[in-house]
Amino acid sequence: MTRRLVYGFGLLLTVACAAMTIASVVTPRWVSYSPNDKREISMGLHYECSSIRGSCEPFPQPEQCHGDKKTFCHMWRTVGFLTTFAVAIQLATLVSFIVIIAGGVQRRTQGWKVICSVLTVGGLVQCAGMAIVAFLFDNDERFFEGWYLDVGFSLCTASWSLLILSAIGITLSALYLPEEGDYELIPDHPMSGEQDEQLQSRIAGWNDEGAPSRTPFPYQRKNLNPK
Repeated sequence: MTRRLVYGFGLLLTVACAAMTIASVVTPRWVSYSPNDKREISMGLHYECSSIRGSCEPFPQPEQCHGDKKTFCHMWRTVGFLTTFAVAIQLATLVSFIVIIAGGVQRRTQGWKVICSVLTVGGLVQCAGMAIVAFLFDNDERFFEGWYLDVGFSLCTASWSLLILSAIGITLSALYLPEEGDYELIPDHPMSGEQDEQLQSRIAGWNDEGAPSRTPFPYQRKNLNPK
């Protein structure tokens, strides 16, 4: 059975992962361009910032998605959707943690299956988004020497890695940690055996001595002794 302490530690890790995922969505620094050790352009999931222009603009824009560039735009927008969806999954996981921790032993006994499933799904969704960005970085012609994967990519990688590790840790604790000692069930078999022995001894006594005489009820005794 998984202990409450394990769930609490998993809750803290999930909060950290959710914060990193939200930061990766917000920050416009997934891929950056620094030709002279000075960042000139940085791309986020939804914005592109330029130190030359001194401003940030939505990315990718419609005029950047024509011809052969359509594939890049579709894949980049897919990463944004997957990462946002991962945030929703992690928030749902936080609610599940709170419900299970606040519940009784029965919820903590069975709840680890739900928690680990949701953590794994959230981690895999983020991993898919990270893999798409890595693929585009290695294969798309717009990324050449001077471009590098920036902090947003690192935050996403750290987040999904911790989610998967948390799922593995909670699963192992549920399988190998001793059961919680909140309460103990009353044993049934010893009591039943004792009661059976008592019943058999009484039946044997009745067979040897005969059935016990019936004692008249109070109203019967009153009728048997009239004045």
